[in-house]
Amino acid sequence: MTVRVINLGLPKTGTTTLGVALDRAGLVVADFKLRRGSCPDRRIAGSFVARQLYDGYFRSGDPLERLGSIDALTEISVLNGTLCLWPQTDFGLIEALRHHHPAIRFVASWRDPAETAHSMLRWSDLGTRRLPQGNIPGLPSGYGETRLERAQWVAQHYAFLRRIFAGDTRFLEYDTADPQAPEMLSAHPGITLPWWGKANENRSMRSVDTP
Repeated sequence: MTVRVINLGLPKTGTTTLGVALDRAGLVVADFKLRRGSCPDRRIAGSFVARQLYDGYFRSGDPLERLGSIDALTEISVLNGTLCLWPQTDFGLIEALRHHHPAIRFVASWRDPAETAHSMLRWSDLGTRRLPQGNIPGLPSGYGETRLERAQWVAQHYAFLRRIFAGDTRFLEYDTADPQAPEMLSAHPGITLPWWGKANENRSMRSVDTP
């Protein structure tokens, strides 16, 4: 097995839904973390996807050096008290993936930036503490507390992806709200998706935010 699909979308853009859909299609999926109960490789079970991507990138040049037992990576960033890693924003790492694995299909789950920014606020402390206090590519420490700052960062991430993948048929950006998204995703890597819906939906009614 080898990685077939990598999602370069940001958190809160339907990454979990994509992971569930690919899992139900029979793929071995890593979403954010290489879960001990589902990761076929015990050497990396329990670690973060982002950590493995960067370990491979800086050790051998191949970000997928130790991820050959996984079919799809659907959430690849990590932001907590000790780690702040965002491979989907890293030109060098993405270029290494394209060079070493020309058969990989890249996707970017997209959602309206304002909606994404609002959802980030309502998801645990992502919008209130972790993003503003992190030092994220495109969102330096001290920024990201307001909806407008987060939306600006989100919008420009996808502008970055469109620029570096311009004309590359290996890349697909899709709107998670588009009824045609399942068909687009099925056709891009050649996978039949038996399920599509909403996973990890944020049902919080919290709406207080700073413009």
